[in-house]
Amino acid sequence: MLLPDRNMIATSISKQTTPPAFRVGDERLIKLTPSAAAKVGSLLTKQGRPTGVLRVAVVGGGCSGLQYKMDLQDGPAIRDILVETAGVRVVVDPKSALYVTGSELDYLEALEGGFKVKNPNAATSCSCGESFSA
Repeated sequence: MLLPDRNMIATSISKQTTPPAFRVGDERLIKLTPSAAAKVGSLLTKQGRPTGVLRVAVVGGGCSGLQYKMDLQDGPAIRDILVETAGVRVVVDPKSALYVTGSELDYLEALEGGFKVKNPNAATSCSCGESFSA
């Protein structure tokens, strides 16, 4: 009986593909309206990141205790949840996912416009619409 060579075993193990460091979610986590997707897409293109992602996070602060933080990045980070919605890739960290599940991100072209989050988990929100409590 022939036993496999140790080098052959090491080579076959090193050729195994490693799973991505992020998870893939769906629009039940967060979704973008067509106007928000168009705005994010144009911002990514303007920054030279046509394959980039929109990061949506929830951080402490604001008048109601929690606030949204959004940023454009090159790609998902370790442990992120990646959602493709309306042709845009959105990433959310696991802690923020607890607060944004079921949310919809919209964009309004108006004096008091900009990005607006419709979050079913928000118990209260402040009058400026920038912060909330859960």
